Amino acid sequence: MKKYDVTGIGNALVDIEFKVSDQFFWDNKVEKGLMTLVDEDRQNHLMKVINHEEAKKQAGGSAANSVVAVSQFGGNSYYCFRVANDELGHFYLKDLNDSGVSIGLAPEKLEDGVTGKCLVMVTEDSERTMNTFLGITQNFSVNDLNESAIKDSKYLFIEGYLITSENGKTAMKHAKKIAEENGVKVALTFSDPAMVKYFREPFDEVIGASVDLLFANEEEALLFTGKESLAEAREEMKKVAKHFVITMGKNGAMIFDGDTFIDIEPYKTTAIDSNGAGDMFAGAFLYGITNGHSYASSGKLASMASSKIVSQFGPRLKWHEAKEILARLNP
Repeated sequence: MKKYDVTGIGNALVDIEFKVSDQFFWDNKVEKGLMTLVDEDRQNHLMKVINHEEAKKQAGGSAANSVVAVSQFGGNSYYCFRVANDELGHFYLKDLNDSGVSIGLAPEKLEDGVTGKCLVMVTEDSERTMNTFLGITQNFSVNDLNESAIKDSKYLFIEGYLITSENGKTAMKHAKKIAEENGVKVALTFSDPAMVKYFREPFDEVIGASVDLLFANEEEALLFTGKESLAEAREEMKKVAKHFVITMGKNGAMIFDGDTFIDIEPYKTTAIDSNGAGDMFAGAFLYGITNGHSYASSGKLASMASSKIVSQFGPRLKWHEAKEILARLNP
């Protein structure tokens, strides 16, 4: 028996979420719909011209959101990350602890520096745009991995955003090696189309011969494979992933279970904020496959959970909402 269902590795960012207009992007030269790395001065400038009163603050990062979801559905998760000895760093530790995620960092062990922040801007069409100042998380390295937690997990879950730094890429490869040498399955998420577009070759390095499970949205799948249709892209993805999930927004998702393709229907919802939808899908799906559910059942759970996420402001479920979704899955 493994202690953890999932150990995640990824950036630790305090998400600060605001509602903005399309005109705001035009006025402030922000590229809509993507994650863009910025320096702290740029991020602070944008925050000053937004109405702070509507901000929602939460411990985030792509993989962090996913391991929180695993925990909320009743699984056991662990997270490897780096935050600084500042107000936001201490906030981050408390938020993950309160979310039931196991961590190896204690407040007294934090280093001096600045904790990373992600400015999440949501428009009326529910699309999320992120400007991220990585802070101390850009130094995430092999030293931040907990090898014993990885070895004692059913799955290692690797966040694609780590690919932007050499030390992050090295940590991804090292964690994957530890997992593979100890019979732990490896899941990878691309995290954002920009990561695939600008870091294709580093991803090839990390993936190597293959991964056990790959998460991509429709745009990422097409970019990664260089194909013009999903039918072609999914065949190409079989070469690098034993199993994979392609999320398609309002059109649901497509799962390859190693033998056949499974279509996952979307759940009717009114979308107001897409931030965290992909992270929730991955977390719910990982919870399902590590807790006795089939790929089809796990996909259904993930679709239900992500449809709930896009219908509200913020990337996380409330605890009672996770229990209600599980009850709907197993009436």
